[in-house]
Amino acid sequence: MDVDKRIDAYLDALEEWLHGLYHGMIEHPSVEKIEKEAEDTADVFMFACFADAFGIPSPVSYYTAELLPYLTDEFTQWERRMWDRQSLLERKGQQYHF
Repeated sequence: MDVDKRIDAYLDALEEWLHGLYHGMIEHPSVEKIEKEAEDTADVFMFACFADAFGIPSPVSYYTAELLPYLTDEFTQWERRMWDRQSLLERKGQQYHF
């Protein structure tokens, strides 16, 4: 009987811990903010590397052209986001107006 109580207590503690982990990693609103910040950082990196895609001459683009085969999927998504100015402005506006 004493073993059953300890097992039940252990399972309760494990359930509580897993719920807290799930909440902290997935449900918490800070996760969305972190994802947006990571996307912004990636956008800045892509713009620094491939500014020529928008007609802005950049000597860095010559050296970063070697990265393009590795960043093809990210590049097309980034370029689509950058050309869609309405969604870009809306997304940036949401960061500063809660």
